[in-house]
Amino acid sequence: MVNESTQQNTQPVFNIQRLYLKDLSLEQPNSPAILSELEKQAPTIEIEVSLKAEKISDEIYESVVSTVVTAKLKDKVVLLIEAKQAGLFEVRNIKEEQMDPLLHIACPSIVFPYLRANLADAVTRAGFPPIHLAEINFQSLYEHRLAQQAESKKEAPAQKPKAVDSNSANLTFANHLKRPPLPRA
Repeated sequence: MVNESTQQNTQPVFNIQRLYLKDLSLEQPNSPAILSELEKQAPTIEIEVSLKAEKISDEIYESVVSTVVTAKLKDKVVLLIEAKQAGLFEVRNIKEEQMDPLLHIACPSIVFPYLRANLADAVTRAGFPPIHLAEINFQSLYEHRLAQQAESKKEAPAQKPKAVDSNSANLTFANHLKRPPLPRA
């Protein structure tokens, strides 16, 4: 008969330890001169999002979702915001083959809504209409990354494989969109 403490020690554990804003930078390099142009023309918004997962200790992992948002009028930057939202997660007794999906799908899915809220709040506090990041399907991004890795292995079998930290990965995408002109004050 297995005693209760032994059974508890082998149960899978996944807990959020802490969610935090790791970094936030907001710049308006051409203000106030460019603000009058915003009333006439909508800026182009470029959004990049990347992921990173890192083992901090035996049972603690950090998941970081980063974004860079750039609003431009022609070649002038109206607004540049960089943000990193992170979470610390306790992970124990999880099978090795489940770790990568856990760290690159589940953890970013938990962290991302906080990044979205912090980004929208910072942009609003800077005097602009909020920029709301669209929902991201981290499962789809993960599957896309695996497909790219498999394709690159097929194309270059003779090359020496590079050392890759299985606990870290970067997925980046850009979204270009136009916003309506900002309302007059």
